[in-house]
Amino acid sequence: MTSLDGRRAYTRADLMDAYGLGLSTLEKWFRERARNGHPEPAGTVGSQLAWDAEAWDRWYAARRTAPGVPPGLATRDELAAEHGLTRHAMKTLWAERAGNGHPEVAHRAGKSLYWDRAEWAAWYAAYEKDQGSAREGEGDPEELITLADAARVLGLAQTSVTVYPKRPPAGWPEPARTEPLGGGRVRRLYRRGDILDYARLRTEG
Repeated sequence: MTSLDGRRAYTRADLMDAYGLGLSTLEKWFRERARNGHPEPAGTVGSQLAWDAEAWDRWYAARRTAPGVPPGLATRDELAAEHGLTRHAMKTLWAERAGNGHPEVAHRAGKSLYWDRAEWAAWYAAYEKDQGSAREGEGDPEELITLADAARVLGLAQTSVTVYPKRPPAGWPEPARTEPLGGGRVRRLYRRGDILDYARLRTEG
């Protein structure tokens, strides 16, 4: 723990260690302090800004337990900052939720939407892994991939294939398996080989 004039203090490095927050998140919150009430620095330690620990802890606790919002939830902007994504990327992920399995909203407060922070992080980790393994021609033909993965294999925008299950084009394969996601939604899983067969059919056509 850093000390400043005999009082406990946090540098950004301390906050990253204590709370598991990312540097980009901390920098964003500080830039937006006029709007979010983030504490002003109490001084510097070497070349690093430092904040009074008690003041920062109080601010962060209040931020995590906003009136009427259950704990453990996060807004789109908070998730974007925590995972290094742009607001546009977040909106795209949400718009393509029928194909990528994006979690549903956990809480609404006026126009503000909140997602379960842990559920979203787990989903995004799996989504990123899928993105890395869904490139065309790679992997086991028997591997089951999501509709979003199929779009990447085909080189199509995810939004263009979300209608395929209900309005399939000629030659579009049936899913090999479906998994319930809650709220009446399902995740459709396709054999990679079937998607590659469809890709060849499109090319020949």
